[in-house]
Amino acid sequence: MEKEISFVSFSKNTILRLLKISRMDDLVESIKQNGVLTPVLVRPDKNSSYEMISGHRRMHAAIKAGLETIPAIVRDMDDDDAVVVMVDANIQREELLPSEKAFAYKMKMDAMKRQAGRPSKNNSTQVGRNFETAELIGKETGESKNTIRRFIRLTELIPELLDYVDKKRLPFTVAVDISYIDKEIQTWLFEYIKENGTVKAVQVAALRTALEAEPMTQAKMISILVNSQPGRKQEQKIILSEKKLRNFFSDKYTAEDMESVILELLDQWKRGEITV
Repeated sequence: MEKEISFVSFSKNTILRLLKISRMDDLVESIKQNGVLTPVLVRPDKNSSYEMISGHRRMHAAIKAGLETIPAIVRDMDDDDAVVVMVDANIQREELLPSEKAFAYKMKMDAMKRQAGRPSKNNSTQVGRNFETAELIGKETGESKNTIRRFIRLTELIPELLDYVDKKRLPFTVAVDISYIDKEIQTWLFEYIKENGTVKAVQVAALRTALEAEPMTQAKMISILVNSQPGRKQEQKIILSEKKLRNFFSDKYTAEDMESVILELLDQWKRGEITV
């Protein structure tokens, strides 16, 4: 059903959300010249108002152009149908951030899974016949199912790291690997990246391997990241057994005493006070 919808018919929250949308001067100018050519899609809400499903940019531009009404298609739909339509209408925008894509894909996948669980002869999004959900979304968006999965994995990042992905301070593929790590350790990683720049895939791989073998502390994590930096030589341990050292020290020397003497002699050698 298509009709003219007055802007005052929309809820206050909808208008406030619209006013946060980015500038679109070209669209505003086009609407001033030609009006809104494609109706927006809305559904009735319980407050005798309307909820915008598709057409947020057109409506915002129409408000800026000074229009009081806008052509709209009013359609009754449940929450899951609304999510699928809304994501499909907005996911192709070039200016979408990785975080926006991530949550959009997750919202659509969750909605489609719920739809698939509800028997309906008209349910065109049934999953499990030929394609899994990620593959179906990928076919609709022109991306592979693995790309869809990777984007959705970003929703498992703490907000600070996700913000670094949006700002291109953290590579996409590295961020996906980090998403499998516990949130507390992600917080430590954020602090490390904040101080040191970024982390490489090989460093995250080394950390994930270590996490499988032993409990992790922040100090231990930093050591793993530092020692696994590309091009860095691995630290080599030099072990001097007490049995060997006893050839040079009497029994009255404790292990701490021996260490102190050795370090003092090395310091003197470094200063050139003694030669070997």
